[in-house]
Amino acid sequence: MRIATEQEIAAGKTTDVYFDRTARILESLGIHKLVSADVKASSLPENIPWAVACGIYDALRLLEGRKVDVEAVAEGTIFGPDQPILQISGDYLEFCTLETALLGYLCQQSGVATKAARCRKAAGHRTVASFGARRMHPALAPVIDRAAYIGGCNGVSVVLSAELIGIEPSGTMPHALVIILGDVAEAIKRFDEVIDPQVPRVALVDTFSDEKAEAVRAAQAIGEKLVAVRLDTPSSRRGDMVRILEEVRWELNLRGFEHIKIMVSGGLDEYEILRLNDFADGYGVGTSISNARTIDFALDIVEIEGKPIAKRGKKSGRKQVLRCENCFDTVVVPHSYPQEMLNCKCGAKKHELLKPAIKDGKIVADLKCDNDVRQFVLDQLRHVEL
Repeated sequence: MRIATEQEIAAGKTTDVYFDRTARILESLGIHKLVSADVKASSLPENIPWAVACGIYDALRLLEGRKVDVEAVAEGTIFGPDQPILQISGDYLEFCTLETALLGYLCQQSGVATKAARCRKAAGHRTVASFGARRMHPALAPVIDRAAYIGGCNGVSVVLSAELIGIEPSGTMPHALVIILGDVAEAIKRFDEVIDPQVPRVALVDTFSDEKAEAVRAAQAIGEKLVAVRLDTPSSRRGDMVRILEEVRWELNLRGFEHIKIMVSGGLDEYEILRLNDFADGYGVGTSISNARTIDFALDIVEIEGKPIAKRGKKSGRKQVLRCENCFDTVVVPHSYPQEMLNCKCGAKKHELLKPAIKDGKIVADLKCDNDVRQFVLDQLRHVEL
């Protein structure tokens, strides 16, 4: 397979060629400049107001062992446009050929985590699972699913992804099982007979006939053991999806199956989730998360030998990002800022988001587990709106 190894990435083999040529020129001239560089996004896709920083750990491991110092936000930090999430200081030749890989780690994972967080915000207390593995290269599935989980998804469908995260994989049944067995009732009965009792019984109810009819058949087949029904109705057959969900809910309740939840999958994003929330209890989100718009981070030199300098359109000098935990007000300030800037207009104190992450090539940041990072994201989501 044409997959770059970690060793090839760390050696700069995945760099854009102009960085390789720049390094060769500087080395030939014996030029070793101490620089500081920002990593930030000047804007966010689709004019969204915030994004989730993901891939910080990969970026730090890429820079580990290099003679650099790094300050970075915590993995999972919610940030806005023009707010640096990482700053590197050191001889430019130490990280020149790593820029492409560094940005690649951050741009894609942050995009996925952001879309997952927006779906989580839209869904409220309802379940959101990442179902997008079939829309990505299989080698990337664990990377994408981790970012989706950190962004707020309750679960992921890929077996390996769930294993690496430390959770049970999430899933129901495919249309193939219903088609081969010939009927949704038969499929859910055999599922119930064969699959571990700890796995929730969820029936897919849109294979052959009307969703409400198949939902009732599945419920009557295994009764109280049926946890939920899932509608994956193709867009060509959907009509008014809200009305379909309302009908399914009505028919189940009328027959005493109030406990059965309704899940929806297929072509969902945060806006469709908001539209379906009145009748849906959970969502399986695929392409909009796994194929999320990347966050267009850039790495820019902002100091050389301690003197502020930057290209046009960029602010020179090292920076710090201050945030109030009370009102979530966030500002970008010079790295050496007056202490009164810590005073927030709400009366509380701001704190620094950029913290030492690598010192003399050694990682000093506290790398938290995926569950803790996910909870950090959920805690921040209370402060932001879609």
